[in-house]
Amino acid sequence: MYAIYFYRVYETGCEEIDLNQVERSWGGEHGLARHRLIRINPKSIHMEVPPLVLKLGAQEMLWSGGKLSLECQARIYDIGAVSLCLKYQNDDSLPHIENVALDFAAQKSLEDVFGNCLTQLQSLLKAVLPCVSIEAAFYEDYTIYHIESPEQISDAAALLMGEQADFSSQLRDQIMKNRLSYSQDDFVIVTWDTALICDREDPADLRDLIEFANVQLLELRYYGDILTRHMDRMYDDIQKVDKDSSFKRSRQYRRIMSRLMEFIAEISEVAERIDNFIKITEDIYYARVYQMTLKVLRAEQWSESVNRRLQVIQQNYALLSNEVNVQHSNFLEWIIIILIALEFSFTIIETLW
Repeated sequence: MYAIYFYRVYETGCEEIDLNQVERSWGGEHGLARHRLIRINPKSIHMEVPPLVLKLGAQEMLWSGGKLSLECQARIYDIGAVSLCLKYQNDDSLPHIENVALDFAAQKSLEDVFGNCLTQLQSLLKAVLPCVSIEAAFYEDYTIYHIESPEQISDAAALLMGEQADFSSQLRDQIMKNRLSYSQDDFVIVTWDTALICDREDPADLRDLIEFANVQLLELRYYGDILTRHMDRMYDDIQKVDKDSSFKRSRQYRRIMSRLMEFIAEISEVAERIDNFIKITEDIYYARVYQMTLKVLRAEQWSESVNRRLQVIQQNYALLSNEVNVQHSNFLEWIIIILIALEFSFTIIETLW
């Protein structure tokens, strides 16, 4: 037996989702449940707010190998993301997993299926969350292959890369260096957009960790884009204000500073929630898989990029603050000079009279 899990993670546009509110609104509909760990001690992985899981039913589609039935499941995260998972499970090992994997490499031919599931999920969410606005073209996709024995595949590299080719030894080494094992009978190999898990039992917890890493990556990309747009707007506003008079410029600078201060506070809070999204405290193997996935996805580079852009905005805030303070000091100096001049004038007038 083998199974293939096709994932796509989307941003809802909501800075934060009250999962308790969603849970109360839906009650027991849609097979709604809170995420829970299956094989490991729940204390090993800490999530402050576990995501909501709901079932969206089966999706049928035709392909070259015949009819395909995909079970669709969604997860809703409090940090503003949602994920869709299409599961294909084969009990008799026909067609061969490599044939299915190559036909659906890079999740081709699945656009309509994901589109139907996303439309269904978005409709459900908008009924309870008016802030939801999912951009269908902005997502992270990932595919996980689960086999029970290494003999079920002939070439792990071809399966993970999604093509039949005479791969170089360097590429194979690059793929295999991201392989971890807990025992002699299981392993997991992680690449940029695919993973292969060999385990006789259902490796649900491992799949979840890989999904969580993709959720973090999407959120970092999303807020990285927001920071870039905000920086562009900030520079445009400053450039426009520089053309104004000194008095008007000071007032406009304060307006820009007020907006920047509010934005910095919001993004800093969001960035902290993303960084602390999940903590693995006890299980060394699961911690290594999770950290390896984040490394392969280059999540650290995205996190550093978000922090750099945030620092640039903070530096501009400090420069504007200094400019406003200088202008305020100059204004006070002129007031003092005028008052001194008036005092001298009154003294001279009194003397002449």
